[in-house]
Amino acid sequence: MIAEQPILAGPTVTLRALALADASALAEAAAESRQHYIYTRVPAGVAEAEGYIAAALRDRDDGHRMPFVTVWNDRVVGSTSYLDLQQWRWPAGSELQRVDQPDSVEIGATWLSASAQRTRCNTEAKYLMLVHAFEVWRVHRVALKTDERNVRSRQAIERLGARFEGIRRADMPAQDGTVRSSAYYSIVPAEWPAIRAKLEAALQKPW
Repeated sequence: MIAEQPILAGPTVTLRALALADASALAEAAAESRQHYIYTRVPAGVAEAEGYIAAALRDRDDGHRMPFVTVWNDRVVGSTSYLDLQQWRWPAGSELQRVDQPDSVEIGATWLSASAQRTRCNTEAKYLMLVHAFEVWRVHRVALKTDERNVRSRQAIERLGARFEGIRRADMPAQDGTVRSSAYYSIVPAEWPAIRAKLEAALQKPW
């Protein structure tokens, strides 16, 4: 699949392609406070940030990921990604077969600096990513998942309006070295108009 990575820009947030040159700024953002990174992979220091970015770029080159650096009010505050970009194999001759955009996608690998948490930053970033997924790519599904134990992350996903699908047991390695069970959520096109209106209303409020 060939899908060009977009630049997504809103009033205060810009999501642009992650690059090795972002390592120092990412390390600085992650160093503000690491209190809420228990279940999330967040690099500590410039060397780890360089390795984190290099791994994300390898996944990008393999077609599995589109990693972004999150810029809020002209300051690097974290990272997010499109993951698991799937192009489905439709029945022969189907008009739904695509060649240059995904049928479904996951939004994940998201983390923010302490100063950007509980602000409009995550809401605006998710809005930008969802608009592109549903209105440019016209995907059939956007998935989101998190560690079953990550209450803050689950609450943030639920505030978006995503529907809880269930717990996938023993899903993947956890950040704390255990075996992680993941809480899975999704949004489908029929749900998107209401979610879009909800997010737009939230972004109109003073923050």
